[in-house]
Amino acid sequence: MSNVLNTLYTLWNQIFYAISSIGVFDFIDILIIAFIIFKAIHFFMESRGGQLIKGLFILLFAYAVSIWFDLVTVRWLLTRVVDWGIIALAIIFQPELRRALERIGRSNFSKIGYSGNTDTENLKLSIDKICQAAQNMHDQKTGALIVFERITSLGDIINTGTVIDSEASAQMVGSIFYPKSPLHDGALIVREGRLIAAGCILPLTNNQGFSSSLGTRHRAAIGISEVSDAVVIVVSEETGKISLVHDGNIERGYDNIRLREELYRLLLENNEREEEGLMVKIKNFINRIKPEKKKEKGESDNEEI
Repeated sequence: MSNVLNTLYTLWNQIFYAISSIGVFDFIDILIIAFIIFKAIHFFMESRGGQLIKGLFILLFAYAVSIWFDLVTVRWLLTRVVDWGIIALAIIFQPELRRALERIGRSNFSKIGYSGNTDTENLKLSIDKICQAAQNMHDQKTGALIVFERITSLGDIINTGTVIDSEASAQMVGSIFYPKSPLHDGALIVREGRLIAAGCILPLTNNQGFSSSLGTRHRAAIGISEVSDAVVIVVSEETGKISLVHDGNIERGYDNIRLREELYRLLLENNEREEEGLMVKIKNFINRIKPEKKKEKGESDNEEI
C-alpha cells in the first residue's frame, strides 16, 4: 500500500512540476496536438474505421495495464502487435488517409495565390440551365449524373470520358442523358460553368450504411463526393427524384427551385468567400497604404514650402 502511495505522490509531483514549468509556446504546442488528435478521432469515427479505432484504444489500455502491473509477457506481445500494427493501420486506413490528405489539400493553405477567376455570373447562369434540365429529366424520368467541380481537380475523372467543353444549356444536358445517347450512362463534369466532359466513370462508395435501394448512379455520386469536394446532382431513372450529394452525404426529393437555391449556396457563396487568396489580400493591403504614403509625402512638401 505504501508503494502505491509513494508512486502516486511521485506522479503528482511530476505533474505539478510539468504544469508549473509550462510556457506560452508549450501551451500553444499542447493545443495544436490536442486539436490534431481531436480532428483525427472525429474523422475516423465518421468513417468505417470507427470500430478499429475503438479496438486500438482497448489495446492501448491493455498495454498501460501491463506496465502498471508489470506483466512482462503481455507487454512484450502488445509491443510486437503495435510494431506491426502501424503498417497494418496504414493499409487498412488507406482510403481514409487519402481522404484526410485531400481535405488538407482543400484547406486554406492551398488557396495561396488563388484569385477567384471564376465568372460568377456565368456560373449562376449555368446553374439555372442545369437545374432546368434536371427538372425536365425529373418529369421524363430520365436518369442523370452531373458533377460540379470545385477546388479538387477532377482531371483523372475527366480523362475517363469524352471531352466536350461546351457552354451549359438545358438542351445540351438533356441530349447527353437521352437514353439512346452513347454518353448517357456516365457522369457529366461541370467546371467553372462549362460542360467539360461526359460519359465519365466515377468511383463507387464503399460505405455500407446507405440504403440498399440506392442504385449505381447514387453510389457513384456519393463515391466522388467522398474523395473530393464536388457537388453532384442525381436524377433517378426509376422514380425521377432529384438528389443532391456533397461531402459523402445525400439528400433526396429536390425540386427545381430548391435545387437552384442549394447550388447557389454551395457553389456561389463559397466561391465568393474564397475569391480573395493571400496574394489578393497582400495587393489590397499595398493599395491601402499607398495613399497614406502619398499623403505623408504631400504634408512633408508643404512643410518645406
